Amino acid sequence: MNEIQQGRDVPLPIVFLSAHDEFESRLEAVRAGSIAYINKPVNIGNLIDKLDSLTSTKSMAPYRVMIVDDSVALTAYHTAVIEQAGLVVKAVNNPFNVIESLLEFAPDLILIDLYMPECNGMDLAKVIRQLDAFVSIPIVFLSAENDLDKQLFAMGLGGDDFLTKPIQPQHLISSVTSRIRRSLMLRSFMLRDSLTGLLNHTAIKDQLDGEVAWAIREKKPLSFAMVDIDHFKQVNDSYGHSVGDRVIKSLSRLLKQRLRTSDLVGRYGGEEFAVILVDADRTTAMKVLDTIRDDFSQLRHLAHGKEFTVTFSCGIADVSQFPDTTKLGDAADKALYKAKRAGRNRVMLADDPSASGNKDK
Repeated sequence: MNEIQQGRDVPLPIVFLSAHDEFESRLEAVRAGSIAYINKPVNIGNLIDKLDSLTSTKSMAPYRVMIVDDSVALTAYHTAVIEQAGLVVKAVNNPFNVIESLLEFAPDLILIDLYMPECNGMDLAKVIRQLDAFVSIPIVFLSAENDLDKQLFAMGLGGDDFLTKPIQPQHLISSVTSRIRRSLMLRSFMLRDSLTGLLNHTAIKDQLDGEVAWAIREKKPLSFAMVDIDHFKQVNDSYGHSVGDRVIKSLSRLLKQRLRTSDLVGRYGGEEFAVILVDADRTTAMKVLDTIRDDFSQLRHLAHGKEFTVTFSCGIADVSQFPDTTKLGDAADKALYKAKRAGRNRVMLADDPSASGNKDK
């Protein structure tokens, strides 16, 4: 591979499959252009997951940065610098408006001026750290303070980094993006289901809270769907839990591939999945998920030399009828079990709560 890479301006990305696991082999692989190193015997599921992630064509959402600084001029300058690098910026000049802006904007990183009238950056960082949703968000102080002891003291009160004004644009961009990248990687381990890579139960519920609030505030459509694999216990009993895991991963992969980047998918538990379809009413959501249902029912799974197929049932609720996270989730769950009772392998909408006979349900 070193010979193949010779003379190339852009090295070929390489996935190494190897029976050797010593450090020297991994080091040489990296030097030859390795982007993944998988030990033999190869777990096919892990290999597919790795190839999925490496060949994904879905574009990542741009990083989101909130700047809190009482200086309008400096805020405008730093905003322009960061936006030119393709990031999304929310500027806040009054620290008393930070909590509302945090909930609306959901930044990946916060840049805070250390010295502001009425509320300094250190106190503001402590306030932010007491919000459960923002305990781990990176906070970077941006200040003219060059006393190292004061910088370290400020970081000890909730900051992750300290940048000194004036700062070169490239240094600012590099510091911000590298800090966000590491934070998102660590956050993904906490928020993702280990088997499927989807959002876990807690994370998808938190996302639903935010998306429902946004949809109601912006008067936008939003649908929530509960998906459950039919007769999954029979799959485990007939073919074993490892095959059952493969079926779960195949559905998670299909959902990720067929839904939009803006949509959110989580593993709710066991063989149950939750889907948040942003800016989609119940009619649109039903068409999308029914197409996925049909495609999944035609997938052929192989176990012990035999092929078999699996189906799923789905229930959908719309925020226009259920403008509350709890009611929306309950309605989607009831619609799911309505689909199960109707014979499975189908998608059904939640009953209209305003219709006659459903008001007390």
